[in-house]
Amino acid sequence: MAEPVTDLDRPGTGASAAPTTPPPGPRTAAPWLVGGAVTAVLLLLAGRYGYHRDELYFLLCGRHLDWGYVDQGSLVPALARLADTVAPGNLVLLRTPSALIAGAAVVLVAALAREFGAGRGTQLAAAVLAAAAGVVLAPGHLLSTTTVDLLVWLAAAWFAVRMLRTGDTRWALALGLVLGVGMLNKLLPALLGVGLLAGVLIAGPRRLLRDRWVLAGAGIAVLLSVPYVAWQAAHGFPQLSVASSIADGDSSYSGRLDAVVLQLIIISPFATPVWIAGLVALLRRPAWAAYRAIGWAWLVVFAIVLLAGGKGYYDAPLLLVLTAAGAVVTADWARRGAARARQALLATAAALMVASSAILLLPTLPADRLPGFVVDVNYDAGETIGWPAFADSVAAVHRNLPPGEQARAVVLTGNYGEAGALARYGPARGLPRAYSGHNSMASFGRPADDADLVIAVGWERPDRLRAWFTEVTEAGRVDQRVDVDNDENGEPIFVCRGLRRPWSQIWDSEVTHAS
Repeated sequence: MAEPVTDLDRPGTGASAAPTTPPPGPRTAAPWLVGGAVTAVLLLLAGRYGYHRDELYFLLCGRHLDWGYVDQGSLVPALARLADTVAPGNLVLLRTPSALIAGAAVVLVAALAREFGAGRGTQLAAAVLAAAAGVVLAPGHLLSTTTVDLLVWLAAAWFAVRMLRTGDTRWALALGLVLGVGMLNKLLPALLGVGLLAGVLIAGPRRLLRDRWVLAGAGIAVLLSVPYVAWQAAHGFPQLSVASSIADGDSSYSGRLDAVVLQLIIISPFATPVWIAGLVALLRRPAWAAYRAIGWAWLVVFAIVLLAGGKGYYDAPLLLVLTAAGAVVTADWARRGAARARQALLATAAALMVASSAILLLPTLPADRLPGFVVDVNYDAGETIGWPAFADSVAAVHRNLPPGEQARAVVLTGNYGEAGALARYGPARGLPRAYSGHNSMASFGRPADDADLVIAVGWERPDRLRAWFTEVTEAGRVDQRVDVDNDENGEPIFVCRGLRRPWSQIWDSEVTHAS
């Protein structure tokens, strides 16, 4: 008996969509030029300001290579280790992978627009939108797990769109490969997989769920994720504790209200109407019925992020996919009615988008005269300023100790960025080793049990320190010598004496939970 055909399996909704889906647009080299320009600009600016706290942490993780860490997989620490081995202390080389990824992201967004039928001019417009997008420029300036996620999600989305348009399910093998490699970075690509699965269940074609190539692609993704998942399982899934902390608002860019607001600004406020138009078109345009699963994928992913209290940028690469679709819709709109007026409006919005992104997202302004509103909008900018001066402040406290105490002192920091900064800049300043209980730093070593003289930095209040020491004295303040509002500038530095219990008794149970 023939299997009944549902609307979700008919031509135009999935694997047989080619007869009714508009053909891709013509090829053009323009997006490659835009992507190359983005990479070049990012490389030129890569050495300005300084390390980000996360980059300092990745360098430390790279010294302790493993299949996983409390808050991430092994991919980015391995990249950091490679860069620091080839050229120690070279910030430009450290950030080169991110600059290349940002350029590739621009090309992929234009390629997605081409899949939706964009002409040469519209593909160029999509590339410009991506080139000025916050989710491309900000991660493109720093080495981060978010940067790798950007490439993984966009490449996976392109493979998915290709599969839906052509009906060739062998693209699922590439999709699974990309998702699997991405899960060596973080488990977030699994969220994209869930979104795509839900999109197919809702909008079709459901026959993909039993296609052998799709199942093989899913198997590849699962197989490649085994090393990191196995590490997490062996260590009690610490990523769940990190996720719970994020949901409680103990991290930047977290919180449900922030997640909603971030959707409106993370590409650019000027581009928000474009991606919204793309979403509506993906869900409603008859000629794009084959792609409805993509629109639903974003809705599902964002709903999960919102309900789980995740960071609002987790779904941002999918917003770029919507932007690619929206560029086609916007180009159609610009050609109707008062075309010149509409095109002038779009050109003005694009110019404002580029200008605002250059000021807010890239280190184009002098660090010592950085306006407060830049850090208010771009928290990460403040976290790339002042680390050498931070180390100077701790070193000044260390030098003021009596010689006998200097010789046996250690440093205890409140977070991994501070420990990473002292690992990078401390030896040249005669500082002892810095320890921290923050995230995977806790497993990189603890002070010796008899280390009873501690310089503590990154602890705004001494209450916790007094539970471990009989004497806690404020001995200085961090002075980064610039007027920037970040997490370190102006914080107290304490000298702690008289350890109440050995570190082996308090490290795992108290210090790691306090950091």
